[in-house]
Amino acid sequence: MHTTTSMARLDPASLDAADPLAPYRERFLLPEGVIYLDGNSLGPASHAALAALEEAARSEWAQGLIRSWNTAGWFDMPMSAGRLIARLVGAAAGQVAVCDSVTINLYKVLQAAMALQPGRRTIVAEAGSFPTDLYIAQGVVANVQGARLRLAGRDADTLEELIDDDTAVVLVNHVDYRSGALRDMAGLTAKAHAAGALAIWDLCHSAGALEIELDACEADFAVGCTYKYLNCGPGAPAFVYAASRHHAQLRQPLSGWWGHARPFEFETDYAPASGIKAFLTGTPPMLSLRALMGALADWNDVDMGQLREKSVRLTQYFMDLVEDRCAAHGLVSITPRDPGARGSQVSLRFEHAYPAMQALIAKGVIGDFRAPDVMRFGFTPLYISFSDVARAVEILKEVLDTELWRDEAYAAKAAVT
Repeated sequence: MHTTTSMARLDPASLDAADPLAPYRERFLLPEGVIYLDGNSLGPASHAALAALEEAARSEWAQGLIRSWNTAGWFDMPMSAGRLIARLVGAAAGQVAVCDSVTINLYKVLQAAMALQPGRRTIVAEAGSFPTDLYIAQGVVANVQGARLRLAGRDADTLEELIDDDTAVVLVNHVDYRSGALRDMAGLTAKAHAAGALAIWDLCHSAGALEIELDACEADFAVGCTYKYLNCGPGAPAFVYAASRHHAQLRQPLSGWWGHARPFEFETDYAPASGIKAFLTGTPPMLSLRALMGALADWNDVDMGQLREKSVRLTQYFMDLVEDRCAAHGLVSITPRDPGARGSQVSLRFEHAYPAMQALIAKGVIGDFRAPDVMRFGFTPLYISFSDVARAVEILKEVLDTELWRDEAYAAKAAVT
């Protein structure tokens, strides 16, 4: 799916008028004068999320106290939230739970997958993965005798070249966090299975941005965050997916009481819960989980096909406008032009990317920077308009034309970027 027709001359107001998702923008609290193109790092607050958080704090906690574990459904909420996310990632019921962080869940699924593959000792991943994925994989390898980690981009050019009869697990980022490139989930999972390996998918930069079909693609495991495109709040609990065909053999290493088959029997020995509940570990952070439940309510009536169509058009519109309006400034897109090969972000390489991004932020266009020279822009279809995109490119052009990025105020890097 590749288009050669430029959208640069299209009227943004007309595009917005024809957008079936335009009404969803009203569900979010967006600061006046800000064009927010960083939802691929942290989504904004929604009215529903804040209402749920308020209810949880002032009523369920303050008034219900410990009774709310039962009366407010707290105890079952990791599974209730999992059911809501399952629809968004193409998973049948009973295969998704919300718990812990992506980092912790990735450790659990890697260890569980390795245990399902006796006699195989290789984890295959990408050298360009989001670093925490590599750090966790390195930790797993260090604790499994004879295990090794082989990386595309270091040990071979592609993942496919590294998959062989010793590969236990292939760990893949569905969308590359730096470039926005989208992986072929069905094709790569089939390649892994053909070699006898299992496939784990990191959905952090795709969940809530495009259609995902975990079951149809026969993925084995997946992890993902909820605070990016799903807009569930900073540090909101992550989710974990395990295909039902693996449930009977699942053994994950963090055997906390929440994942016990009978947690309130307080038994001395651990007995894992059945199915996806075996991935639960400790007591969930209920205020964050309640905000998450509120945010997920915004998704109940979202057509994921329409979401993906708008994502493709937003990103193409941005790319076409940048090419048309900013051609003189040496920006290089590292995001695939083929919409079938990109997620919902566009990344531009520019020698002075850091100060340019700080200048953009100062003028109300919030994107982010990735070392050494990448400006990254995320396009969340539920609240980003085509008018936002057009205005953002005009401000980018202004920053570049005036060389505003040369201002000393934008040069010094903060400790956190």
